[in-house]
Amino acid sequence: MTKNTIIVAAMSVATLGTTTQSCMAVATSNIGMTILKQILLGGITKGLNIFSDKNSFLANQLIEAAMPQQLKSINSTLEKIGLSSLVQKEKEYIAQAAAFTVETSRPILINAVNNLSAADVGRIVQGGSGAATQLLRERTSQQLMAAIAPKVEAKLNEFGIVKTLNSALSGSSMLGTLLGGQNSSSVTGNISRFASEQMVNGLFNIIQNHEQQNSTTILDALKGQTL
Repeated sequence: MTKNTIIVAAMSVATLGTTTQSCMAVATSNIGMTILKQILLGGITKGLNIFSDKNSFLANQLIEAAMPQQLKSINSTLEKIGLSSLVQKEKEYIAQAAAFTVETSRPILINAVNNLSAADVGRIVQGGSGAATQLLRERTSQQLMAAIAPKVEAKLNEFGIVKTLNSALSGSSMLGTLLGGQNSSSVTGNISRFASEQMVNGLFNIIQNHEQQNSTTILDALKGQTL
């Protein structure tokens, strides 16, 4: 390797290092933090608006995809014994219960976004698409579950859906087979927890989808600041 080649290579590495440092500096600046917070807050607003409307909640595939396997097994069993209408009613009650969690979830999520630090934003930028939602999930998922589960349980008990499910499955051995020998009463007694898990994970699915849809906007804004 010639002396000139070594010099050029060293200059290239130095330039790359400077560019990377520049990108990180902008990303962790007030500008970069504001952009990322706006994206997250936009996703939160979008998700909670969907939760506020029963029909939007029921039609959303990201929420449907977040249904825990245990609840899927319950619904599958009900459908196999000819109770598809009860499955639909259960889903409608869960959608109605979701609306009562909105104002409980909102401050938890907004507070977490507002408390993002420069180090958090740097981690998000380095983590790539979906990293902001992942960080938000780590910071708030347990708190959200603890806060909304009692509300969900109260609403579902008010609607009487757990009692109805227990009655419908009381004579069926299919559910115990699907869920490793557990009896139907013990499983359906946890339906509020399953529903709460679906709500929390569904909400994060929506936020992540919003983040990913706007990832180009984030990158373009940051690139524009480094020029």
